[in-house]
Formats: sequence, structure tokens, C-alpha cells
Amino acid sequence: MVDLLEFEGKKLFRSYNIEIPKGQLIHSIGDIKDFKEENVIKAQVPTGHRGINGGVLKFKSKEEFVTAFNKISSLTFNGFKPTSFLVENAIKHNKELYVALTLDRNNKSPVLLISSEGGVDIEKIPKNKIKHLDLDIFIGMLDYQKRQAFKFIGLEDNYKLQFYNILDSMWKIFTDKDAELVEINPLAVTDTQLIALDSKVSIEDDSLFRHPEYKRDEYSSDELEMKAKKKGISFVRLNGNIGLIANGAGLTLATIDQIKLAGGMAGDFLDLGGTDDPARVAEAIELVKESNPKVLFINIFGGVTKADTVAEGIVQAINKLNIAFKIVVRLKGFNEANGKELLRKNGIDAFTNMAEAIQEVVKLANYGDSNR
Repeated sequence: MVDLLEFEGKKLFRSYNIEIPKGQLIHSIGDIKDFKEENVIKAQVPTGHRGINGGVLKFKSKEEFVTAFNKISSLTFNGFKPTSFLVENAIKHNKELYVALTLDRNNKSPVLLISSEGGVDIEKIPKNKIKHLDLDIFIGMLDYQKRQAFKFIGLEDNYKLQFYNILDSMWKIFTDKDAELVEINPLAVTDTQLIALDSKVSIEDDSLFRHPEYKRDEYSSDELEMKAKKKGISFVRLNGNIGLIANGAGLTLATIDQIKLAGGMAGDFLDLGGTDDPARVAEAIELVKESNPKVLFINIFGGVTKADTVAEGIVQAINKLNIAFKIVVRLKGFNEANGKELLRKNGIDAFTNMAEAIQEVVKLANYGDSNR
């Protein structure tokens, strides 16, 4: 997934007739000459939470601008150091809204999310303050759904046409650009206008052959995912506390599901593939270690992959790294007896049955374990 920088998203918004603040992209202090009104400077990095981490600052004078620029340019945001900055007019407004189009993977459809409480993370907005409207990818956003959305946010009628036009434009961006997310947070309500003060647009990376202008050397906004990509390892960060390494995408996905059914939550998707190179296995464990799991589950079903050489990689990793979490391994396949014996000699729980291994993993994730 390619996360556009704010200025890229706003450029896209402007081309689809969504109102944005007047501004310019800068790279150095000397790029700004005019200090007649209050402005805001924003670090351009492909990650969120800039505001609470000092990446968005207001200024009214050259002296304040220099101070703000020097402060922001010295910061790092989730591993990203900004090299470009968006400077915009500070917009006086009365209210902030949240509006987003994204994918509901449970319903396998697009969904419109709206709230009258914008400006904060969507996770922090009470559920009763967010309206979900499921959309049909073939039909699009219907008029009655736009009316429902407008009624829910409670604006005066003079904003209705602007709001409808913004929804239509967001839908066009969503479908034209193969987006996974088109978000405006906040959408500012001034005395006369609705203005997008921020943008977040994420493009599906499998569609980049249609959108070469957004192609990156690295797709992810997550530093650890990018590190894995450079090493040629399939790694996606998830929300749980159970680190997971498995061999094969199908087995990895099935393991995530089984962990969930057992009451746990995987913290990553790491597909080891068909390799049994001990150094590669150790490298995968080192990656997962950086995501700070409570417990690590390694699920290996050996066909081409040799169970004993995978076990060698696991032992190499624990001898090399200062691992504080418990490791549980399920080994099944070629040379599994030798592999399990090696693991047990090094104090690692080794199972043949996947369900039994997952029960142990979830127990450790829920209650912790002070021993490795």
C-alpha cells in the first residue's frame, strides 16, 4: 500500500474540486518570503500522529517560522525524517468533521465513515458518534446515503451542496485511483465553506501499473515493514501481541485465523516461504523481535522445508539476540524429530499438533511468562 504524503493528497483533492488551504511545499528556510498572516508548517512524512508529536506548528512571523522549521526538521516520525514541509494559511473555522471512504473487509465492500467530531484519531471517536454507510462498488454512493450522511453531521442547509460535492469527489478519487483509503480529517467548517485541512490517501500497490505517478521504491509507511521488504521478507505489521512466523502465505493466514479463534491476536504476518536457511530464519526472528511481541509462535509445516534446519535458525537467533519473550514452535514434516529435539535442548517448547501449540501461545500472550 502506498500512503501519499499530505501535499500529494491535497494536490489530488484540488484536481477533484475539493477545497484546500492556500499553501506551498518548501524544503528550506529561504523558500518562504511572505509572513503577512498566520500560517501552519507541517512535516511531510508517510505516517500519522504528526500533530501530537510536534510535526504541525503555527507561526505568524519570520522569527516564529525559523523556530518552527528548525524544530520540525530535527524530529523523526516513526523512523521518517522529513525533508519537505507544507506551509499553509491557518484557516479559522467553527467546527471539524471526519469523512472517509475505505474498505470494509468483513462486508467486502466500500464504506463511508462520517463523524461530527473530527480532528482526532478515528479510534478515539465514540462509536455512537460515527456513522457507517456500506456502499456498492458498482453502483456508487446513492443520493439517499448522502442525505443520511448530511443529516448525521448536523450542518446547516447552506453547506449541503458543498458536502454532497465533496462526497462525490471522494468517491471518484477512491475508484479512479484504486484507493484503499480516502480520508479528510479534519474537514473544517468555516462561516461559508468546507475546507480539507488534511488529507490521507492510500493507494493499493497492486494497482500501481495503472498509477505510475505514485510508485515508490518502498510501499509501506511502516519502518519495520520497509526493512523487511529490503531483505526480501514478506512482513506485515498487525495489531496483536503474538509474533508469528510461518512458511507459506496460506499457512500464515490460516494460523492468524486459528490464533483469533483461540482468543489471541497475531501481531504480524511473516511468511518465511520455502526457505530452510538457518540464517534466514534467524533474520526473520530478529525482525519480529523489533515489533515487541509478548510471545513468538513459529509454525513450520515441512515439505521442501527441512524442520531441523529451521530449528537450527531458531537456536542461532536466541543465541545471537537478547530475546525476553517466550518462543513456541510447531514443527511438522521432514526431519521433525531432530528439529524438536534440538529445540527442547535449548529450552524452546516444540509441538507437532498445531491446535495444542496455539493454545499454549494464546495462554502465554494473555498471562505472560517470565521465562524464555
